[in-house]
Amino acid sequence: MVDLKVRLEALSALSGCRVEGTGVGSLLGPQDLVNIVALREFYRQEGFKQLDYPSLGTLSLDDTDDSDLYGSPPALAEGPDTGTGTRTTVRINPLEFFDGNYDYDFTKVKDGEARFTRGNEPYLRPCGWNRVALKVLKKFDDGDGWLGTGSSAWPVSYHGKNMDGSLGVILTRGQTPDDDPKFLEAAASALVGEGTRGRGVYSTPDIKIAEKFCKTFKSQADGRTYKVILQNRINPSKRIQCQRDGIWLVYVPDGSTDAEKRAIVQESLRPYGLLLKRV
Repeated sequence: MVDLKVRLEALSALSGCRVEGTGVGSLLGPQDLVNIVALREFYRQEGFKQLDYPSLGTLSLDDTDDSDLYGSPPALAEGPDTGTGTRTTVRINPLEFFDGNYDYDFTKVKDGEARFTRGNEPYLRPCGWNRVALKVLKKFDDGDGWLGTGSSAWPVSYHGKNMDGSLGVILTRGQTPDDDPKFLEAAASALVGEGTRGRGVYSTPDIKIAEKFCKTFKSQADGRTYKVILQNRINPSKRIQCQRDGIWLVYVPDGSTDAEKRAIVQESLRPYGLLLKRV
């Protein structure tokens, strides 16, 4: 079992917020977490310095040293980020956020030749990691089928905090929704433009790829260093397969409003596990 303080530090490292526990209602839910993590990197790749998020205010996108995760809090414990490196404080109720019934310790698991599927697609289990389950059952209007193991389930997707447009996207016609002209132009430019960034949110079905882009933090709770990754399910109708093997993109059209960007992420990615691994 992962210590609660370490879990909160992991959430802080991923979200860029200062996450603390409380016995009352949570400001941040599991879906908000994946929204923030994904949108932070997308907004950064678009050149923005801050992200406005409902109920949390303005979040700075500047990198903050991990030693500041639980340093002296700002005078106002909650509210918008000042833009001076101070983290927005977010309080969550662990009983509402985590679901210990579905925690799973993969740290000593070796699958070898064993094969697993989710949504009729290969599921590469996070061997070597410890999964802290998030409370997501009965949270969505379309039921819990997305989280199952049958054909109607969504495939598994891993998201490392540093997975952004620097991965690059090279697509061919027919792989984009409605052959969006702007996206096709961007894909074509990627063939000749070094450093071209694909517009959208990235994830991967391969835990080893995600590990290369994961966030690392040193816990003040136990002094150990951890890697942290989000384990999600991805809507198969919303993702795009990049020509780079093992990379999926959720495309965000140019000109989308902030509300539309959040909606795109919510329709495409649903988190269910916080993965931790000692370095």
